[in-house]
Amino acid sequence: MPLASLRPSPLVEQATSHLREQIASGEWPVGTRLPGENALAKTLGVGRSTVREALRALAGAGLVRARQGSGVFVIAAEPAEDWPVRLRRAAIADVYEVRMMVETQAARLAARRRTDEDVTAIEAALEARARAAAGDDAAFVDADIALHAAVVAAAGNPVLTDLFAEFAPALRERLVDLVELLRLRDHDREPGHESHAALVRAVRDGDGDTAASVLEAELRQTFAHLRQ
Repeated sequence: MPLASLRPSPLVEQATSHLREQIASGEWPVGTRLPGENALAKTLGVGRSTVREALRALAGAGLVRARQGSGVFVIAAEPAEDWPVRLRRAAIADVYEVRMMVETQAARLAARRRTDEDVTAIEAALEARARAAAGDDAAFVDADIALHAAVVAAAGNPVLTDLFAEFAPALRERLVDLVELLRLRDHDREPGHESHAALVRAVRDGDGDTAASVLEAELRQTFAHLRQ
């Protein structure tokens, strides 16, 4: 597909789109050296600065890479998926399995490192979860995730906190569906209250082994539902 001059509008976006089409269509297969900035600018009818910005956008998407002294080369035909997108596309059982590994160890760390402020936040989150039992399934799942997030935050590791935040949107959507599909709250509006209360007590008391084991048992129960 030959390149054509661009119409006035956001030129960087247009240039990026045109170059992406050349790559996706196979016109420029993986390994191809792209034409130079001057040639691209002339063909597209834009300035070199616009071409540079478009190439930066393609590099950010994982499609091209500049090689010092050699030029810009195609390294992939499709954009690399970012982590949140990949999580949303992944099977929920796979996401949950990773969650169990990460969150169980986070609970163990939380029991060792929690501050008074952390304990206050976790206890408040447990109370909020209990109040949310009177609401709909989505509100209850939100409150449940907020409690787990508070425990992870108490571990005092910002990487763990950020990792859980990446999991949360994918987890929330699937968990709401699970609760509704299996009607898990028909007979118990606050499922898992005792285990969550035990988790909070263990973190508060500094008992890392109990915190980890209680949480693992709770998560495994949900994991079993997901695999049905």
